Amino acid sequence: MTTRPDRTEAAPYYFTYIDQVPDGDVCEQLVTQLPVVVGLLRTIPDARSLDRYAPGKWTIREVVNHLTDCERLFAGRAFWFARGLESPLPSFDQEVAASAARADERSWPELIAELEAVRGATVAFFRSLPAEAWDRRGTASDNVFTVRACAFLCIGHVAHHAAILRERYLGL
Repeated sequence: MTTRPDRTEAAPYYFTYIDQVPDGDVCEQLVTQLPVVVGLLRTIPDARSLDRYAPGKWTIREVVNHLTDCERLFAGRAFWFARGLESPLPSFDQEVAASAARADERSWPELIAELEAVRGATVAFFRSLPAEAWDRRGTASDNVFTVRACAFLCIGHVAHHAAILRERYLGL
């Protein structure tokens, strides 16, 4: 079981996501969160996946693509740090990435399947880590992160956006 990150393991902003993760085994939570989120996404009809909750906000397809992008980002950072690579990693501009992805031109089932596949790879990676790797630190976006914080970010970021989907897009 992986302990919760303390406040030195990521910049304060990232605890918006980390604090949403319940206590427990982080790898198990990566596994159990996915069917809940995918179940929610599969209730959304294809036509509604192009909805925005307000002008200028992302469509549901763009939100799901953003989840997949950020999962890759957080797991990629964790990989870099876990393997002892010391070069700082650059910042990530979510707006540039979202625009380039053109998610609204992709099929809705394909976007959901990609999120599932990426989470599967994330789980496999974190399960493969030796105990000492979880404490390793590195810099990304001019902020220090531990591998552990990156794992918690994968879960917390999805939880954050799933809540937004339920409340603002779906009115649940």
